[in-house]
Amino acid sequence: MSGKVTLVGSGPGGCGLLTPDARQAIEAAEVIFFDQLPGEEVLAALPADAEKIDCGKFGSAHTLEQQEIEDLMIRHAQEGRKVVRLKGGDPFLFGRGGEEMEALRAAGIEVAIVPGITSAIAVPESVGIPVTHRRFASQVTIITGHEDPTKDESALDWRLLAQSRGTIVVLMGVKNLPQIAASLVENGRSPETPVAIIERGMRPDQRVSVGSLATIADVAAERGVSPPAVIVIGEVVGLYDGSTLYRP
Repeated sequence: MSGKVTLVGSGPGGCGLLTPDARQAIEAAEVIFFDQLPGEEVLAALPADAEKIDCGKFGSAHTLEQQEIEDLMIRHAQEGRKVVRLKGGDPFLFGRGGEEMEALRAAGIEVAIVPGITSAIAVPESVGIPVTHRRFASQVTIITGHEDPTKDESALDWRLLAQSRGTIVVLMGVKNLPQIAASLVENGRSPETPVAIIERGMRPDQRVSVGSLATIADVAAERGVSPPAVIVIGEVVGLYDGSTLYRP
């Protein structure tokens, strides 16, 4: 007897941006693996009769290691249960969803995917920052600010990123923000390039901090910026004026 695992993207925060397919998968689940990224509103709405397993990661402190998460999902599915792996944003954008899909497939487990709205676009949009704009940016690049520490070298081409005229969106980049800003400037991006950090996007305690590549590390330190946060780098940040907010 074998169950099924559904990797579900919960969107950038709040129940309003959960898709109908995501709601349906969550309501049908017998076991839900979750972390903190979906946000309190979504987590509070999880079905009471489902078994809930916290696999949150807070910096270097992991409730469960990745291998443990995958092993537990496989075990529950092999017992014939309907399992949901609930992820913030979209499960395949820096969410390790691809790795989990590989592990589940290797174990012979049926896998389904429910895409989610990514915070990389929705969170800047919610405060009036379009990641593309005909006058300012005809491309957008989404990068991780926290690469696999076991890599011998970075997979990010800082020279190419710095010389691009497009918008750069950084996820999971708060800790390494000083190095990210310095790498871009060292490789040719103007130190005056505008930067915005949106903390806890689309939640009641959302906060926006703005600066430039030259100043943003100091701004973040002074304001005590903390994850989760989306960092936007590029001329589109100049459109932010504090007046535009997401409202359902």
